[in-house]
Amino acid sequence: MIARRAVVFGRVQGVGFRFFAERAASETGVVGWVRNCPDGTVETVVEGEAAAVARYLERLRSGPPGSRVSSLVDEEVVVREYDSFEITR
Repeated sequence: MIARRAVVFGRVQGVGFRFFAERAASETGVVGWVRNCPDGTVETVVEGEAAAVARYLERLRSGPPGSRVSSLVDEEVVVREYDSFEITR
């Protein structure tokens, strides 16, 4: 199991991005959370098998219709063993 934190830049708020991320997490089998940040980015932390995490992050790079992802920066973080995936705010 691995864990990654990612920050998504671009037009990613007000376009259903967090709900898109929640659906992508469910479909790829990862757990963790996603939230809007005050600076207009979206932040997420996910855990799962390496291939599942990679698929989730790839989905975020595309984003939902109406979004425009200019970049996604991710880094490895400590595994916390989340039980589910949540939209935190």
